[in-house]
Amino acid sequence: MGSQPEPLPTPATPSGRDGLAAILAQPKKAVVAIDFDGTLAEIVADPEQARAHPDAVPALAALAPHVASVAVITGRPAGVAVRYGGFAGVPGLEHLVVLGHYGAERWDAVTGTVHTPAPHPGVAAARAELPGFLESHGAWRGTWVEEKGQAVAVHTRRARDPQAAFEALRDPLGELATRHGLVLEPGRMVLELRPPGMDKGVALTAYLREVGAESVLYAGDDLGDLPAFAAVEKLRSDGMPGLLVAADTVISDLAERADLTLSGPESVTAFLTALAARLQPEGDAVPQPGGEAARRSAPGA
Repeated sequence: MGSQPEPLPTPATPSGRDGLAAILAQPKKAVVAIDFDGTLAEIVADPEQARAHPDAVPALAALAPHVASVAVITGRPAGVAVRYGGFAGVPGLEHLVVLGHYGAERWDAVTGTVHTPAPHPGVAAARAELPGFLESHGAWRGTWVEEKGQAVAVHTRRARDPQAAFEALRDPLGELATRHGLVLEPGRMVLELRPPGMDKGVALTAYLREVGAESVLYAGDDLGDLPAFAAVEKLRSDGMPGLLVAADTVISDLAERADLTLSGPESVTAFLTALAARLQPEGDAVPQPGGEAARRSAPGA
């Protein structure tokens, strides 16, 4: 006899328990959608050094064959998330979809190609203005500008006082974004200027319609995930069961709305592995992650 799979943590809300039950009952009609940074990958000072947790790809590969679809939804360019995640050419992930730039870009594992819209002219204009803009606001030292193709982001994590720099720049960068026809997306010590009309909620809702999903799990950790949470809440009010997972408690608005709160990428990947094991035909083994983070992180586990 094989070893018993890790038990699944129990969602704290009735809606979350209904969502998990629907996924377990009919997994082939369920979509599992997951943020990248802070959810599958640890938050690091230099975003270019972020990589998926070692257990993330095995967990997704074990889960994907048993559900309608697995999608990674991220603010990063889709191709960057694929490289940093190590998602390409992985057995089990042949149909993975990565929705980058909040859904404006799309990478499909089945073709290995990225579909990218024409860049918004305001992004180039804002990018050109940023060096002098940051200097004039006394925020150049310690801040870092990330080029994202379809967007541009200002990171304050390396500043002497990251939170103070973030707060000082939030309104001025919002005005800069508006002047160039962009929107400002705040995150964890990062302020991103990007084109309007797309967010993770819009991307998730459109993708669920595309695949004909009847239930959904969404996991995220940052302010940019709030629109996806709102989309799932709206879908639940319309009758689609859904489970909302907060990858940690750093963003209180997210944690308070979550059905299940975990404690970082190790905990998330352990939860996904446990979910895959529950969906696995009897007798088939699912590789287990090293830690017990998912089991420890929620009541009822």
